[in-house]
Formats: sequence, C-alpha cells, structure tokens
Amino acid sequence: MKRQIALISAVTLVVLLLLTGSLTAYQSIRAEQWRKQEEKERQALFVKVTKPEIRPALLTPNKNSRPQTKLKKVNGIVVHYTANPGTDAMANRNYFESRKDKPDQTKYKVSSHFIIGLDGTIVQCIPLDEISYASNDRNKDTVSIECCHPNKSGKFSAATQTALIQLCAWLCGNYGMDTSDIIRHYDVTGKMCPKYYVKHKDAWTTLKKNISIELSRYSKKETEK
Repeated sequence: MKRQIALISAVTLVVLLLLTGSLTAYQSIRAEQWRKQEEKERQALFVKVTKPEIRPALLTPNKNSRPQTKLKKVNGIVVHYTANPGTDAMANRNYFESRKDKPDQTKYKVSSHFIIGLDGTIVQCIPLDEISYASNDRNKDTVSIECCHPNKSGKFSAATQTALIQLCAWLCGNYGMDTSDIIRHYDVTGKMCPKYYVKHKDAWTTLKKNISIELSRYSKKETEK
C-alpha cells in the first residue's frame, strides 16, 4: 500500500512538473510575442523628419551642467521656459556654462539639451546621448528643451513656437515617439513651467496638435513611398 501511495505521489509530481514546465514555456512564448508586437508598433512610429537647423554650442564637461552621464534611452521630450523674460538662447546657454565654476552642489546643477531663442534659433548645449539637468526624475530618459520668451507671461514668440514644433517633430520621428510623449516640466514635478502653457491648457493642447500635424506631414510621405 505504501509503495502504491509513493508511486502515485511520484507520478503526480512528474505530471505537475511537466504542467509547470509547459505553462512556463507557454508564458515565455507569449511574452516574446508581446515584445515583438510592441517593438513592431514602436518601429512604425519612427519617421524620417527633416532636421531643423541647430546651432551647436556644447557646454564644457563639468559636474554641474554637463556631467556626461549617458542617456541610454529616450522615452519623452520635456518642454521648459527659461523664466528670464527678454533673454535669448546664447545668454541662457552661457548661464548654464557658468555653472562649471560653482561648487559641486545640487542647487547649481542646471542645463538643457536645447534652448530655442526669441528669433527661433535652436542652440544645442548637450549631446543627445548624455543627460541634462533639467527635468528632475525624468533626466534619465528624456530630452529637454528650454524656450525663451519675450515677457513675464511666459508665452513663446511665433518664431520660438515654430522652431519648437519642428524640433519636437524631428525628435519624435528620430526616437519613435508621438505627441503623447511630449510633456511639460509641470507634468513631472508640478512646477509652474512652462508658465504660460501651464496656465493656459488650451494653448498647450494647440501646440501639441500643431506638432502632431507637422509629424503627420512626414508620416504621409513615408506611407506614399
């Protein structure tokens, strides 16, 4: 009798192991299928968008504004405003550069990948394979864009908006993102940045819609090929 019970237990154990193995294998196959489907959907978002004119003015490597920490993956774009009414792109870039002469402290750590001037000039401060100190917890997986503004309202000039639309569309196409991946600094920390586009949600909605329209122009070209 004991032998029969032992045999039944052994058979039951083998069956359970086989079932567990089959389930694990099935789950593994399904996970791989889902991964491939997600990758396929993401690849469909990659679009060859014309790169806007960008003026390189890279910061000197330093601990406070260009730590040269690698940006391994880009999952989003964060839009900021400079909070310095009337100042232009290079003035703000030079402010970031001046941080290198400060002590290695959190309060001095500030920078951005791009700054867009009042006239629409796009200045690049940080290479796209490095992080910037702009978006707090999202520094590790986003590209940051600072925008100049003519007055305290924080509203971008028409030229700044146009350049921002073109830059965001290019980045979206380059990294396989869409406008849902474009956020404000406010969406990360609750900070009133970019001020005008936090206070006026309709203006932010319109801005993202215009980026989507710009991106779709190139998507249609890809489809027509």
